[in-house]
Amino acid sequence: MISLEQISRKAPVLCKDLDLCHLEGLGLSSFSPLGSLWKRDLSPDGTESPAESDDSVWTEKCYSHLQATLKQAGLPVTVDRTKEPRTGYSLSDITICILGAPSTFLPVLLEGGNLCPGDMLLCLSPAWLSKVPSASHHSECTLLVHKAVTFDLGGRSYLDEFEVPRRVTYFTGSFGMPQWESLPGLVALGCDLECPSGGSDLLAHILEDTLRMRLVLDRSGVLVPPTLAFTYRRTHMASGHVRTVMISKKDGEENLLQEATQNFLQSQGMDTIRQVAVQASGFRWSGRPTVSFHQSDDLSSILMAVITLLHKLEEGESVLLESVCLPLPVVRTPALETPAAFRRSSFPRPDLAVRICTVVCRSRGDRPQLSKVICAVGRVDKPLNHKTSIPQTLETTLQQWGVRDEAQRKAIDLQIMEMAQTAMEAVIEMEAGLLPEQRGGRRAQTDIIGVDFMLTSVDQVITPVALGVNCHLCLETCGLFESMNRPHVSAASSGSESTSSLLIQTMVKRSQYYIMEGKEVLVIGAGGISKKFIWESTRDHGIKVHLIESDPNHFASCIVHNFIHYDVTDHKRDEEHAQWIVEMVRGHSIQLDGCLSFWDDCMVLTALVCEQLCLRCSPVSAMRISKQKSRTHLHLLHHKEDSACLTTAAPFAVPCCHLESHSDVEKASHYISFPGVMKLEFGAGAVGVKLVENLEQCHQHYEKISSDLKEDTDYPGIGLGWGNAMLLMEYVSGTEHDVDIIIYDGRLMAAFVSDNGPTRVPYFTETAACMPTYLPPDKEAQLVTAAYQCCLGCGLANGVFNVELKMTPTGPKLIEINPRMGGFYLRDWIQEIYGEDIMLASVMVACSVPPLMPVHHARPRTYLVGVMCVVSLHLWALKTTASMETLKSLHKKGVIRLNMLDDDMISSEYEEPFCNVACASETREKARLQLISTCRVLGIDTMEYPVSYFTSDFK
Repeated sequence: MISLEQISRKAPVLCKDLDLCHLEGLGLSSFSPLGSLWKRDLSPDGTESPAESDDSVWTEKCYSHLQATLKQAGLPVTVDRTKEPRTGYSLSDITICILGAPSTFLPVLLEGGNLCPGDMLLCLSPAWLSKVPSASHHSECTLLVHKAVTFDLGGRSYLDEFEVPRRVTYFTGSFGMPQWESLPGLVALGCDLECPSGGSDLLAHILEDTLRMRLVLDRSGVLVPPTLAFTYRRTHMASGHVRTVMISKKDGEENLLQEATQNFLQSQGMDTIRQVAVQASGFRWSGRPTVSFHQSDDLSSILMAVITLLHKLEEGESVLLESVCLPLPVVRTPALETPAAFRRSSFPRPDLAVRICTVVCRSRGDRPQLSKVICAVGRVDKPLNHKTSIPQTLETTLQQWGVRDEAQRKAIDLQIMEMAQTAMEAVIEMEAGLLPEQRGGRRAQTDIIGVDFMLTSVDQVITPVALGVNCHLCLETCGLFESMNRPHVSAASSGSESTSSLLIQTMVKRSQYYIMEGKEVLVIGAGGISKKFIWESTRDHGIKVHLIESDPNHFASCIVHNFIHYDVTDHKRDEEHAQWIVEMVRGHSIQLDGCLSFWDDCMVLTALVCEQLCLRCSPVSAMRISKQKSRTHLHLLHHKEDSACLTTAAPFAVPCCHLESHSDVEKASHYISFPGVMKLEFGAGAVGVKLVENLEQCHQHYEKISSDLKEDTDYPGIGLGWGNAMLLMEYVSGTEHDVDIIIYDGRLMAAFVSDNGPTRVPYFTETAACMPTYLPPDKEAQLVTAAYQCCLGCGLANGVFNVELKMTPTGPKLIEINPRMGGFYLRDWIQEIYGEDIMLASVMVACSVPPLMPVHHARPRTYLVGVMCVVSLHLWALKTTASMETLKSLHKKGVIRLNMLDDDMISSEYEEPFCNVACASETREKARLQLISTCRVLGIDTMEYPVSYFTSDFK
């Protein structure tokens, strides 16, 4: 049993004894005056207290509450590890810290503990944290945690102290809960932080003000109940459904109150309202039971309630008079005739109301995404309280009300989702208009809200009406629902994602953005126009790129932090190039956090540089194996796998032969069964890849490629800097797929599967693609396993890799491994569909920051189906009906998604795609049909380039 002293005692090292040299080495400076709060307990009035202080009692109470909640959830109680303070944390570690009520945040803590074990922390007192001046932003502070309850896999938790305080990378807490804000230091802790924060005291005061948020919602088109607000010494602009009257004094305003109330009760739309409610509005009243219900024709009772509350207001607060939504009519089925002796009591049943709890999260790109919808049923004449409501699903509630039509239920569900997400959009827009000091800091923003609705009937149509916004009440209610139903309800009926999953993703993402800010990376090779997003995105993330590029006039020179011209075109001299680069880095004292490349030709060179600079990368041998296509397959075919592996890579490899002469072609024909595929050993973009049906075609194609594509100047960017050797491999029938896979220290972090359409045989230039994959989950898992095992089999243990495979009737077969991030449209599509950035993940791996991507249970936001445009067949369209101006305009309007892959509209025999045009929709088939229709209008779909055929696999 842990004692009160163990729970509430402070970290064992006082401020004067703290290892400041160690802190400065981490980039942290000395403590601010607020930082000394962690040494002592203060009472609510701010005075110093003895050991048995109110703060210590409060902390003990919260700790006991946590243990009781863990027990009720069937989880082990917290283990005390404070006798052995934790060590070994760096500035690259995620530290998500929550200062708040255990019952509110327990679902978040448990899910976070599974995603990032040991990095999800709960603080039960402001005294467990401190602030120090930021080393990089003079007006901000770095937040440190000295003591916390850390959450691990499987719901295990530990009471920990940290020998050197951990730097917090994301902070949130019980903002908006008055009982927590009364604790000394909490409000100050949440302001002006350098790290991202999910809310603040200032933002909570706005969100928990019912009048202010009702005005925001009403102006955004979210339906709210007709409301009359009497504001005390504060002017609010009225909106469509919300009227405001400013009251300058508490006495002598009876005539004004009566006239405004009568006008409101007699206004349009109020003639059918039988009841009204009176309540106080303002942060101070959040969670306090002030609401009273009155008959709409009882003017004296209504005025008495308004005047009573008015006398209790402080400046800026309000009294709201609002209509009570009409109860949702129950659709009753005809009852069977019941014998009189068994008839139930004929007492009238009370009218029941349906209250809906929704949780909405701010996801990537400030997009709102609905996380959960939960309902509660109660009496119309009594307030439906979060704390006393019994949660149930919307489906159950609608069935209870007799709504059995599936289409009608889906329409209601969609309406709730749209209104809840619109509410979050309104909050995001409102916060964007606030100054940092009005939000509580530069990085303070609301990441999750609850929106309450009442279900009512408007013109005989079931309609949700928004009552208001809250910080955490809906989150807590949805967490209670999940806790109640975890042992009994299947994932299909309760929702595949937990309420907290989207919030966890946001917390992790913002933490990782914060960690990566200021990192210095060396990038070798700039690539073409299709890589432009890399330099813009790294700059936006605050990452300092030192770019080494052979072209002195490359467009990236004016975007990156430091441009270094050095010719690395001849990759047969990579060891020499690596030595020059290493000496340059050391000679200029460039402090690198990582080194990587996004360009095929430079992957081996990058590995050589990383090896000498002791930076994270896959071994040079692994890069050489994966860079040469025949070597990849032969290595996997003959590689003796570790017996401990569940799956070996050998079954995924395909027989092939290396070709450097016509005699090699002769030898290969005796080993490889026809038909076969010939391609460049070090090629990219499917340039020169061709199906061959016999030995004669092999000789012809070898001769043509050997004469046409000799060196890099013949076709820059396709790998000719490594030579023009070829290979012959067996043709594998089946559908083609890409797996973009992220591996960190040999561990699979995430994988994204996309599908390719049939090519224009005998050539293999990509035609069409879709994402997410149309394959069933078990086939998708086979592809991911094959990609992962093939990478590990080649020694690729760190990086983001693009693996091309075919799904045959007997399972996946490897085409090739590109030991870098997938090109073309893949990064953009993965961002759009899953909200994850494989470009940033590449940089993170290089900087030894594990990229955490909880995509294994993430729902796709949309479906994308796209088609490639090639200049040889689309030149006329690209200059007329599908001109760049037209395509960019359609992209801006959201009709298509455009990815430019080249900037030269030149037709040639060996060509790569010029651009990709895609359409998005809520289903794959809708996106496919929309793409076909769009391509017909644009002139991209032709007899020679049938888009319907290229997308036929995606049905």
